[in-house]
Amino acid sequence: MKKVDIIIVGGGAGGLAAAIEAKRTDRDKSVTVLEHLPRVGKKILATGNGRCNLGNLNADTHLYTNAAFASKVMNKFNAQSLVEFFQSMGLYTRADSEGRLYPLSNTAASVLDALRFECENLGVDIVCDYKVNSVKKADGFIINGEYKCDSLILACGGKAAPSQGSDGSGYPLLKSLGHSVTALSPCLVQLLTDTAKTKALKGVRASASLSLTTGGNARGEILFTDYGISGIAAMDLSRYVVPDKKAEIIIDLLPEYSFEAAKEIIVKTARHNPALPIESLLGGLMHKAVGTAVIKSALGFLPKAAAEIGAKQAGIIAAEIKNFTLALKGTKGFNDAQVTKGGASVKEFDAHTLESKKHKGLYACGELLDVDGACGGFNLAFAFSSGRAAGQNAAKKCSF
Repeated sequence: MKKVDIIIVGGGAGGLAAAIEAKRTDRDKSVTVLEHLPRVGKKILATGNGRCNLGNLNADTHLYTNAAFASKVMNKFNAQSLVEFFQSMGLYTRADSEGRLYPLSNTAASVLDALRFECENLGVDIVCDYKVNSVKKADGFIINGEYKCDSLILACGGKAAPSQGSDGSGYPLLKSLGHSVTALSPCLVQLLTDTAKTKALKGVRASASLSLTTGGNARGEILFTDYGISGIAAMDLSRYVVPDKKAEIIIDLLPEYSFEAAKEIIVKTARHNPALPIESLLGGLMHKAVGTAVIKSALGFLPKAAAEIGAKQAGIIAAEIKNFTLALKGTKGFNDAQVTKGGASVKEFDAHTLESKKHKGLYACGELLDVDGACGGFNLAFAFSSGRAAGQNAAKKCSF
């Protein structure tokens, strides 16, 4: 049986960060990463459309699920610390207007390379094509009956995007050690809706504010599809979807204006040009196709010209603009999701150290925990920060 000081299960963002932080904390400790795919960091390469949105300058104050737990992690290894972490490996970043961090190279491969080469430089042993099937507690931890370690960090990821390595295999390992796992569902994923009102809008984008009748809201770009809606705002709203619970999505297609202001604009436009084709009535406010769909939904038919729109009709149309409602049918599945909602109960882990409250020397980080954030680099930021916290504390407490 091979004896290692610290073993990390999972070679994704959290696992690699944990390995680096552990070795930087104590260079004398042996650290091994066990990855079940042929290479580490596959999911990193797919993030940010290949550009790798590796974090966000606003992550420290972001409202994650289980925000109180997450904020303690993010306060210890904050956004500026993440920037410096990558700079220490020779990788520099830029932030856009929303605080999203990208590598100056604009390629995800450079992020993974920085992490891999630093692991190599520090002497981290990375073992690929190795699936962990069992973990036993016995004066440390025994993995598959082949490895023994004093400290074990589970950084297996969730169930989202299984083709990238997150296959949910970490949850059974946690359960075998007596830990609780909350209900799991796809998150940051496309929404399935009734499409009766949106059939003609496939491929059309709009800026909107969204809310669910069961609670939760988001704002940003949406993309109408043949199955429902996608886009950043729709994916952010998916964080609030309760599986198998009926709900409606209320879309405000003109969040910059009040109902009264929208009504006034419609009345003025109709009076100014009564011969204007009805399809162009809302053309100065939104995509022509969206405007047409809104008018048809509001009035039940399409008038021929703006002359047919008086104050009453304008009010009905304005109300539809502010409350364009679609019945929610659910979400797409884990294959299309960016993140898993749910995970290991954070009540059973120390937010400052990421150590298990049930077993000394056991740590969990990243998406495996019941913590998720919105689109924009928040989930990778948490993976890096929680991984670093787990790695640092595992090295400090390791006694082999």
